[in-house]
Amino acid sequence: MSDPLSVSIAATLHAARLAGELTVTVLAERSGVSRAMIAKIERGEAQPTAALLGRLSAALGLTLSELVARAEGDDRRLVRAADQPTWVDPATGYRRRAVSPATGGPLELVEVELPAGAEIVFPADVYAFIHQQIWMLDGRLVFREGEVEHQLDAGDCLQLGPPSACAFVNPTGRTCRYLVALTKRNT
Repeated sequence: MSDPLSVSIAATLHAARLAGELTVTVLAERSGVSRAMIAKIERGEAQPTAALLGRLSAALGLTLSELVARAEGDDRRLVRAADQPTWVDPATGYRRRAVSPATGGPLELVEVELPAGAEIVFPADVYAFIHQQIWMLDGRLVFREGEVEHQLDAGDCLQLGPPSACAFVNPTGRTCRYLVALTKRNT
């Protein structure tokens, strides 16, 4: 793993697990990710997909944006576009850019580019502690929320319902872009 952000994400996952006093076994049980995969990710021997990072961060009580912000070690209130951390899923090409400053408070803004034909699936527990809205910036997105399917076009905004398994699907022949706004739910 040569990408500096990926190396930092691996170290941040390890540190968050230790800070939460979790063993690899407990994190595996909470996240549904195997112990072997967690160990490989923490050692930097495997680069996790967006779905795996989502499951691991949720099991640690973090949003994916918080995990990336911690990995960046950034505490600025203004983050220029060129300095906003971007992470790319090695399996799908899904590109996630943390727009909000790491110290942005309870609101997080994330810009996502989903390549043509790509699909990203997240289990319900990823959404258990967050409120989320999706605002389409460009292209078309099919968003599956449990059994409900939403067709989103540029300008459309969807507020997610109760936590359920979700899939982000780009059924078109070109990349789509959307903004995700999220806040943590009160627990």
